[in-house]
Amino acid sequence: MQIERTKNEILIRVASSTDLTGLQRILDYIKFREIASKSKATQEQIDDLAKDSKSTWWEENKDRLVK
Repeated sequence: MQIERTKNEILIRVASSTDLTGLQRILDYIKFREIASKSKATQEQIDDLAKDSKSTWWEENKDRLVK
């Protein structure tokens, strides 16, 4: 693996034999961190959003999960 920092970005080179599923998970996490670092949301707003999305998901899926 090689890591190189340029003026505007960080380049990471890995062998072509690298597990793509695991690599994609790492890249998704890095992208999440990049986006989250620019957020101006408060922790309370984030918690409210998480609560709302969970309750919405449950309402949309409970019929197929509870018999």
